[in-house]
Amino acid sequence: MSASLAIFSILGAILLGAVSPGPSFVLVSRISMKSSRMDSLAAALGMGIGGAIFATLALFGLVTILLQVEWLYLALRVLGGFYLVYLGIRIWCGASEPLDVSNADTTRPSSTVRSFALGLVTQLSNPKTAIVYASIFAVLLPASAPSWLFLSLPPLVFALETSWYAVVALAFSAQRPRAAYLRSKVWVDRAAGAVLGVLGARLVSETFLSRS
Repeated sequence: MSASLAIFSILGAILLGAVSPGPSFVLVSRISMKSSRMDSLAAALGMGIGGAIFATLALFGLVTILLQVEWLYLALRVLGGFYLVYLGIRIWCGASEPLDVSNADTTRPSSTVRSFALGLVTQLSNPKTAIVYASIFAVLLPASAPSWLFLSLPPLVFALETSWYAVVALAFSAQRPRAAYLRSKVWVDRAAGAVLGVLGARLVSETFLSRS
């Protein structure tokens, strides 16, 4: 397989994983409907940087360390799972709180740094993503891949992940999705909190079951 074809194949496989609904999608869509457009784009940027970090870990063999030092990998999975559960509980508990965005300017940030950090931490909360990247690279990277291919993959993954979540952010920050969210905020927030909680609990339970 040529280097150019390998890049397109790898990015296609990663894109398929990114578009699958998960904690990152839930978080970005909720921030988009709840806060400013800049907040949601900041969260998308955090997702992109998190993806680039995982791609770098996978490419430079640090994933191998996680797999060899089993307790470290398991600890990271458990911590990530509990973080998602915590985030889900917070969203659920705040579902009934009123939200006034009638005068919000959707082009200016209200808590951009916090949204960025939330996106980054949520993306990094599941180290399994790095394992997925490593698997994709192992299957699709040519045996004698040139050095430029290794150097180009992290920024390309960053661009792909950021672009996808920016699309999600812009789509859900439009007026109609925002109005629909305000009409059914309690149920939307509880659904988002439940999804995040279930995903986190599943991550923790899978970790402990893998040990039995």
